[in-house]
This record gives sequence, C-alpha cells and structure tokens, in this order.
Amino acid sequence: MSTDATQSGFIRDFTNRYIEKDNRLASSSLILTFAVYFTTLFLALEAMWTWWAVAPLVILNAFAAVRLYVIQHDCGHWSHFETRAQNDLAGYAISTFTLTPYRAMQRNHNVHHAFLGDLDHRETTEVHTMTLAEWERAGFWQRLAYRLYRNPLVMLPIGGFWTFVIRYRWPKNAEKIGIRGVMLHNAAVLLWWALLYAGWGWNGLALYALTALTSGCIGVFLVYLQHNFEDTYWDHKPDLDYERATLQGSSALDLGHWWDIGTGNIAYHDIHHFNPRIPLYRLRRCHNALREHVAIRTIEWPEALRAFTLKLWDEENERLVPFPKRRPASRAAVPAE
Repeated sequence: MSTDATQSGFIRDFTNRYIEKDNRLASSSLILTFAVYFTTLFLALEAMWTWWAVAPLVILNAFAAVRLYVIQHDCGHWSHFETRAQNDLAGYAISTFTLTPYRAMQRNHNVHHAFLGDLDHRETTEVHTMTLAEWERAGFWQRLAYRLYRNPLVMLPIGGFWTFVIRYRWPKNAEKIGIRGVMLHNAAVLLWWALLYAGWGWNGLALYALTALTSGCIGVFLVYLQHNFEDTYWDHKPDLDYERATLQGSSALDLGHWWDIGTGNIAYHDIHHFNPRIPLYRLRRCHNALREHVAIRTIEWPEALRAFTLKLWDEENERLVPFPKRRPASRAAVPAE
C-alpha cells in the first residue's frame, strides 16, 4: 500500500477511530486465550501416547501460545488494556508462557518500529536481509551461512526454537533493560518447567518442547512474512519514507478468518506499524473498513509460500529477489600476473 501525503493523512485519521481500549474485550481475549492454552496442553499431556489425539491438541496449543505472544506484544505497545500499569502487569504474567521476557521484548520491538525499512539499521529487524550487492561481494562461507539462515527448513524450526527457548534466556540488550528482570523471568520459566516435570516427567517436558517448537515455527513464519515479500520497501536515510515503510514495507496477510483468530489479527501488520495504538481486537475490523476507502494489497497463501524463495533486497529494482543463479562476471577469477 503506497501512499501520498493526502492519503496518508486520511489513513491516520481513519485508523485513529479504532485506537480505543476496552478492558472487557482485552480481558476476555486474554482469559479465553489462556483457557485454550492450558486446556489443550493438559489434554495433550494426558493423552500423551495417543498420537491422533495429541497432534491436533499440540497445534491448537501452539496457536494459543502465538496468540499469547501477540497479546504480550500489544501490552508492550500499551495498546491492549486501558492503562499502562494494566498492560505491564499482563505483559509480565504472559511472559512465562511465551518464554519471552517482557521488558526485553518491549524495548527491542519498539526499536524495530523506530528503524523500520532503514537499510542502515538492519540489526533492528527480526529477520536479517542481505542486499543483492552485499551478496555479490560476499565470500563462500558468508554465502553458505546466509543460505542456511534463510532456508525455511532451518529458519522455521531451528530459528523459532533457538529464539524462544534459548536466546530469550539472555536476550539482546539484556543489560539495558535490567539483568535482574531477566533472571527473575528465567526463574519463573524454570519453575513452570519444574511443575511440568513434577506432573508428567521427562515425557511431559518433551511434549511441551514439541508445542514450543510448533509455536516457534508459526511465529517465525509470521515474522518472516510481515516484512519479507516481493514489493516490500527498504531505503537509506535521508531518502527513507517512514510512512511508506509502514504501509508498503509491512504486509497485510489474507490467510483466512481462523488464521486471524489463532494469531490475534497480527496478519494486518501494515496497519499495526502505521498505528500501533490499535489493539489487536480492533485490527481486523479496522482493516476491513479501511479497504472500502483505500486499495490495500493483501498476500494470500500462494504468494505467502512463494515469499520464502525471496532472499535478497535488490536496491536498484526495489524488489526482494531470489538468489542469483550464477555469480556475476565481475566476480570471475582474475589470472595471476
């Protein structure tokens, strides 16, 4: 969704109609998500050896975990409940089950918002993207590492498990947000794992790890698609247009109503980045109403899956592109003198 100044002003005024917080909607969203999370996990643990019953329960539990993360993310923007204190309290309460320390998530994600689309600050992105020019200059080992990193068979399962189960035990910028808070969060996570072990032993922990792996795959799938698609937007300052980065550089995914329910409507990421004050329980309605006035490009399943073949940002053509089929002629070996 590319915009001019007039249209951008209209979108801002329009989306501001949906920023009102409602503690009833916020509480029901959180309580029902927790209910699904704990119910499906308990039933899966009790039916541990009946794979045909466990498999759908693991998937439902994984979506509930993703939805909890989206609510926690909303709390980090102070956009879910009516007051900052209520948002922070909920954010801390959720963090044990998302395995994500609240303040670290809040700070790092807000930095991501601040530098969205900035080619000079790609360290703030959740998925690293090389430019085509960087790829052409890269050596063998750097290319190999990047190929593995961007391979969905690596990125989704290993990347998700690494990020949520391992990396968040000592997150980026932990020193800046407070080591004490990170350690208290880790203590709460260990207590949660200990309770699972006390009730269901090592098999219970293994099944829980499977749910964490599944939710991590869903989460990374979403995170990738939010900014990695063919006609996304990147640029260098001072040419970077921040509003264009929010609306064109972030996706609107149309993956179905049940997908939206399972992922807390975060698929409408363009509107979220443009106006992060909109709570998740109003995002879908805002998106559908805005489409009556503004042409919004949406990504459906075929394009979403194809997006995983796109690896590099082509600055000249302003497109995300696949790996080149061959090394350019300028990189050919030069005979020694």
